Amino acid sequence: MNPANDFDPERALRLAVRTIEIEMQALQALAARQGHAFADVVRAMLQCQGRVVVMGMGKSGHVGRKIAATLASTGTPAFFVHPAEASHGDLGMLTGGDVVLAISNSGESDELAAIVPAIRRLGVRLVAMTGKAESTLARHADWVISSAVDQEACPLNLAPTASTTAQMALGDALAVALLDARGFREEDFARSHPGGSLGRKLLMHVRDLMRSGDAVPQVPPESSFDALLREMTGKGLGFSAVVDGDGRPAGIFTDGDLRRLIERGAELRSLHARDVMHAQPRTVRDDDLAVAAAEVMERHRVTSVLVVDAQGRLVGALNSNDLMRAKVI
Repeated sequence: MNPANDFDPERALRLAVRTIEIEMQALQALAARQGHAFADVVRAMLQCQGRVVVMGMGKSGHVGRKIAATLASTGTPAFFVHPAEASHGDLGMLTGGDVVLAISNSGESDELAAIVPAIRRLGVRLVAMTGKAESTLARHADWVISSAVDQEACPLNLAPTASTTAQMALGDALAVALLDARGFREEDFARSHPGGSLGRKLLMHVRDLMRSGDAVPQVPPESSFDALLREMTGKGLGFSAVVDGDGRPAGIFTDGDLRRLIERGAELRSLHARDVMHAQPRTVRDDDLAVAAAEVMERHRVTSVLVVDAQGRLVGALNSNDLMRAKVI
């Protein structure tokens, strides 16, 4: 028999909605159940001189890996140790200054129970995240965080569903409480996520993206219009800076300025750079964040900015295409 032949889409949808409803109810009950023990665990992890070592078997282990990763990325040094591997040498990763977060819905996992005595001998503080307050794991723990749920979302009430959702939510709650207590900021998050979009926005500076050296179109104010046009066309940025004798931007001339001059019928060959430039061009510092340059472009509705150093001298140029290639915008 092929189950696909008897598939009932309406039944599948009803089960999906019911699953979500059960897990929502489980989380609401979970929130109401938290008390001083949760705050005590946050304090212990803040005071921890080592790392938070997360352990769990089966589905709880998968959740534990995610919790460890979330803690580590939000300012709390943490890693995951598989309980079965801990019995065969990985327990050596623990130090006396660590805090162990052991996750087990039943609190009776054989692999965790086998290493609890060794954990206690090391003097490591033990946090149990469990659905059974009277379990073996809970009895041996310094603190117990309840992850109990009234029922699993599985129609057979067997597969870990609502219980693992509860564990995941508690792990996120710990991470959020800890990052708040540490004063963890966007900049801190970016440093641990240099490859992500936030990392690019908060860590990348203008100098990392700007065109520099001969790639920057620039002419002195007395340059002829022909020389200005050749410089702008040759460098392919759609503009040229006009730079004074001290190397500071005196103005800028763009493709749009050229179109407007042609529309007015101006006698171009008689003009010089100083005659057609826009004075006081938009500039950013080379040590500004790239996202700040993007904000300048957006605020003033321009697609390019000149880059200056601390003394106001022209050192580069940046346009919106540079920012898009770097995925800053």
